Amino acid sequence: MTSRPAQTPMAAGTGWCHWHKGPSGTAVLVSIIEQGSGPGTALYACAPCREQRRLRPYDEQS
Repeated sequence: MTSRPAQTPMAAGTGWCHWHKGPSGTAVLVSIIEQGSGPGTALYACAPCREQRRLRPYDEQS
């Protein structure tokens, strides 16, 4: 059995929150970390974590 990367959805309608480190039905992309070599990574946050930390969805950032 292979393990899934944390940033991919685990099931339809379920994602991973990198802030509370658990599954969430409200997780959206909030940050992309680009690296000079190799693939970057995407960070997702659920609605409560976004509210607590004042994070905005990536597509709403300027």
